[in-house]
Amino acid sequence: MIKVAFYDTKPYDIPSFEKYGKMRGVAYKFLETKLNEDTAELARGCEVVCVFVNDDVNKAVIEKLYGMGVKLIALRSAGYNNVDVKACFGKIHVVHVPAYSPYSVAEHAMALLLTSVRRIHKAYNRTREFNFSLNGLTGFDLHGKTVGVVGTGRIGKIFIDICRGFGMNVLAYDRFPSAEGDIKYVPLDELFSESDVISLHCPLTAETKHMINAESIKKMKKGVVIVNTSRGGLVDAEALLEGIKDRKIGAACLDVYEEEADIFFEDLSGHILNDDLLSRLISMPNVIVTSHQAFLTDDALNNIADTTVNNILSYFEKDGICDNELCYRCGNIEQCKKERNERCF
Repeated sequence: MIKVAFYDTKPYDIPSFEKYGKMRGVAYKFLETKLNEDTAELARGCEVVCVFVNDDVNKAVIEKLYGMGVKLIALRSAGYNNVDVKACFGKIHVVHVPAYSPYSVAEHAMALLLTSVRRIHKAYNRTREFNFSLNGLTGFDLHGKTVGVVGTGRIGKIFIDICRGFGMNVLAYDRFPSAEGDIKYVPLDELFSESDVISLHCPLTAETKHMINAESIKKMKKGVVIVNTSRGGLVDAEALLEGIKDRKIGAACLDVYEEEADIFFEDLSGHILNDDLLSRLISMPNVIVTSHQAFLTDDALNNIADTTVNNILSYFEKDGICDNELCYRCGNIEQCKKERNERCF
């Protein structure tokens, strides 16, 4: 049996992972706690750790895991900004789930956008109190509006297709433009200045961190709607709040938040929220926040579990070669694996 320390376990994780792991020789040690320097010891005796987006897999954690004989870090997410892949090189292999259900995230982004521009969240609260007034619920048509899509990977492309179905004009920006899909790429500054809606679908890197900031907001149209279902660090939340207060930003739809690690996925309804910035954002009438929910569909959960188990088995059963390995060897973390037929190291 391959023993896996499964960190940051939620009730909805267990059925799909047990379904795909039990019959294939994968045994889990389900842990509610997140992985960090203090909890790394809980992985002792396990060959694999399975982590999610808010686990902190820094250099010190990696050294502890390596010292205990952990061979593989299996991310059950596409993003890996919480893992020091460079520190893993030569010690512990890292795999991820590059595509689990891009439809789930793209559809959630559109759901947030529609909810915001048609004031559905406000109408829902009113009618539950038998208030059927339409005052203050005026929205706007998406048809004919321009949407700027930052990042045209799998999720970004599906979101573009959805927007085209609504009759929207699409502008896009990506450091590596796709030749498929007849997408109109423009410089980032042009996307900022011409878009009525801006939706973020790119990874968090040193280059993309706080790409939505005070300077970029100045370039945007008055009343722009910003949608972020990717990574919280793409948006400078303080600059976003100022943009909302200045009436520059018309609305914000956020499924992620930069300081979400100790907040999202938890029930804090009986506590005082210590994050003043998030409290102020949530209090704004034109801000919708969901707690990293975009991925959460039955289809996605099953795909995540299936791919993660396959990643683990590939490492132990197929000469260690896994298509989804994140490799630091050439510096091109996701791409170099496509040019080789051997382990990263």
